[in-house]
Amino acid sequence: MTRRKFSLEFKIESVRLVTERGVSVAQAARDLDVAESVLRRWMRELIVAPAAAFPGNGQMRADLAEIAALKKEVARLRAERDILKKAAAFFAREAA
Repeated sequence: MTRRKFSLEFKIESVRLVTERGVSVAQAARDLDVAESVLRRWMRELIVAPAAAFPGNGQMRADLAEIAALKKEVARLRAERDILKKAAAFFAREAA
């Protein structure tokens, strides 16, 4: 079973169906053949950050992308630190 993908327009119109037309979330989810939790998540994303909602196609939100980049940098710095610790221990043994 493949994962379904919905366009930006579909998501926005789905949320408008609930917010502007007064259709219940449960009814809209049944009519659109999506899970209620998915529709509620779309609503939450659109309300919290309308400009950054639904980045799609593997693109992360700006804050999540920054967190991912920082995690990569932390991993690199830890690896460098570990190498330097081992080198310091090696040279300390050589000098003694």
